[in-house]
Amino acid sequence: MAKQDSVFIKYLSLLLVLLLLFEAGRAARLNQWESGIRLPTEKDEPQDEDDPQLGTRWAVLVAGSSGYDNYRHQADVCHAYQLLRKGGLKEENIVVFMYDDIAMHKLNPRPGVIINNPKGDDVYAGVPKDYTGVHVTAANLYAVLLGNKSALSGGSGKVVDSKPNDRIFLFYSDHGGPGVLGMPNLPFLYAMDFLDVLKKKHAAGRYKEMVIYVESCESGSVFEGIMPKDLNIYVTTASNAQESSWGTYCPGMEPSPPTEYTTCLGDLYSVAWMEDSETHNLKRETVKQQYETVRERTSNFNSYTFGGSHVMEYGNTTIKAEKLCLYQGFDPSTVNFPPNELTHMEAVNQRDADILFLWHMYKNSEDGSKKTEILRQITETMRHRIHLDGSIDLIGTLLYGPAKGSGILNSVREPGLPLVDDWQCLKSMVRLFETHCGLLTQYGMKHMRAFANLCNSGVSQSLMEQACVAACSGHDTRQWHPSNQGYSA
Repeated sequence: MAKQDSVFIKYLSLLLVLLLLFEAGRAARLNQWESGIRLPTEKDEPQDEDDPQLGTRWAVLVAGSSGYDNYRHQADVCHAYQLLRKGGLKEENIVVFMYDDIAMHKLNPRPGVIINNPKGDDVYAGVPKDYTGVHVTAANLYAVLLGNKSALSGGSGKVVDSKPNDRIFLFYSDHGGPGVLGMPNLPFLYAMDFLDVLKKKHAAGRYKEMVIYVESCESGSVFEGIMPKDLNIYVTTASNAQESSWGTYCPGMEPSPPTEYTTCLGDLYSVAWMEDSETHNLKRETVKQQYETVRERTSNFNSYTFGGSHVMEYGNTTIKAEKLCLYQGFDPSTVNFPPNELTHMEAVNQRDADILFLWHMYKNSEDGSKKTEILRQITETMRHRIHLDGSIDLIGTLLYGPAKGSGILNSVREPGLPLVDDWQCLKSMVRLFETHCGLLTQYGMKHMRAFANLCNSGVSQSLMEQACVAACSGHDTRQWHPSNQGYSA
């Protein structure tokens, strides 16, 4: 029995040794092929940015406004540029559109410096001046996206000369309205024109995938009902098709900019995605994860107490599974960053940010003559707003009667339907209105839905013109006439 026990122990010992050797070999093989073993939901880490199979990362950054009261839009875009450069995107692959009248503006308390956060560093230094001043136009943006240098008018000549395996990131920060995005030089960017450009880019086979972030009021309306899912483009917008987006880091808010600033430093959605990117390892974070984080923060955690909007998504949502570094690059300093703490933020309706700016200027001014001039600007701005709102209401009454006018002009179509069926009709209605009633301005862009509904209900141009003449003939529109700045359409 003792002999049998001894043999058993020897065999057991040998078996244990063999098992240990097997496990050691298995571990070595797992380590050797670790990158090839993934759960079905996991993806490999993106290749090194120098890997030719990855393609080139391109970015187009657009601030669609001008004026110191719109400081935040250029601050957003400058901040985005710095973030992308830290992520490894090359300057020649980033195209920047901004009016460039903020950094050296007489009201800027820090000449030559732009900040996008109350405690933020300068984001203006080194930003290329690709398309500035009069060259910030919708036509130049279309030419840049299509890589069509012959269609450019001024600017650096830099275009998105992308190849089939490249990825493109587009960030647009500005005012907007139903179906339109602003530009400092008219006309506005119209949704269907922009979509036609995207379709041409896709048909040319000049990119692999594209991600678009849009900050503006009613930004969802630019894509609602018209954005296809087969262009390999994923879009998120700061707001849905019928609500405002919001400025933040404004005077008197919490958190507030330094006391010497009288204007908002950023926009809620824009700040949300950039501050998220800066505090995460973008080789780990997916497009989907950023979308969900930004959606929560932009809504102010679904409370809307201090302002907030519904972040929307359109296009090819399968792109959400990809890592953000494929579009925004990767900053090595973020490798071990912990998740950032999200906080509630006060905000102001984008369309009221200019009035907030003027009011703070008025409140802080100690010069009597300057105070009088600022008060005059506030009065003129509010008077034109009242004129625009009243004219639209009167046109609705003249065309549909007092019982139905307001309801028809303000009606919202079912989700999934485009703003308007005939986009050329929309442009014609805008031109007729501006001819007789004056420029819409960035505030009046909100009335685009009314013009769209005129088209959708079959109102003819002759009837529209008669209504415009009747509604606006008693108002002096010389200061606001499109002959001074051009038409919005």
